[in-house]
Amino acid sequence: MSDDSNAIPAVDAVFGRVRMVLVGTQHPGNIGSAARALKTMGLSRLVLVAPERFPHVEADALAAGAGDVLEAARVLGDPAEAVADCRLVLGCTARDRRIALPMLSPREAAAQAVDTARAGGEVALLFGRERTGLDNAELQLCHAAVHIPANPDYSSLNLAAAVQVLAYELRMAMLAAEPADGEGEEGDPPATHAQLEGLFAQLADTLDAIDFHKGRAPESAMRKLRRLFLRTGLNEREVRLLRGVLADAQRMARLASGR
Repeated sequence: MSDDSNAIPAVDAVFGRVRMVLVGTQHPGNIGSAARALKTMGLSRLVLVAPERFPHVEADALAAGAGDVLEAARVLGDPAEAVADCRLVLGCTARDRRIALPMLSPREAAAQAVDTARAGGEVALLFGRERTGLDNAELQLCHAAVHIPANPDYSSLNLAAAVQVLAYELRMAMLAAEPADGEGEEGDPPATHAQLEGLFAQLADTLDAIDFHKGRAPESAMRKLRRLFLRTGLNEREVRLLRGVLADAQRMARLASGR
């Protein structure tokens, strides 16, 4: 085996911005196994959203030396809170959903995650429940979906195994990455997930104020606009600029309506 010890400080710095988020995990053993999967690849940030049973002795047993990852795990009740400060959110799913998202392979997802983390952005990978995965509302929080191309005749992949696949791809992407151009230079930080959600909420209000939808259901237009803005990689300054434009549009709409 090759020695990559010289790369460890860089790996630690970048992986400190990457979190694995397990949503609604039903079996505590999967939590422990996921913690072990993370530690073997140099990752340590685990977030648990509404786990059915945690802490639990089975989680401790299957962590097998990764007890420090379990002890440091954050336990939250809301997936939106788990990703609010993130620049990139990727949802791991095995099913087609009505919410249209770009579909990435684990290798493509890992490359995007590492690029974002190297640029200083926070990254989250979401994994859903063992039986039903992520629901549509949870996928709506994501910028893209990740699909592991398992054997179509037997595609039932254990949750912890899926975490291991993504953790491995993240490590390989990190070790293969060249130093980022301009790394360390000052600039406007990427917009967080919460900042983008604030922009989308104000955009939806503005479209209503100017009667953009003209009686049509607004959901389809908002989904398309969300995807458009998410593809651009907005930074904080750009979000502030757009929100200023929307605020003026809302003000003009109020004047036009005499309110």
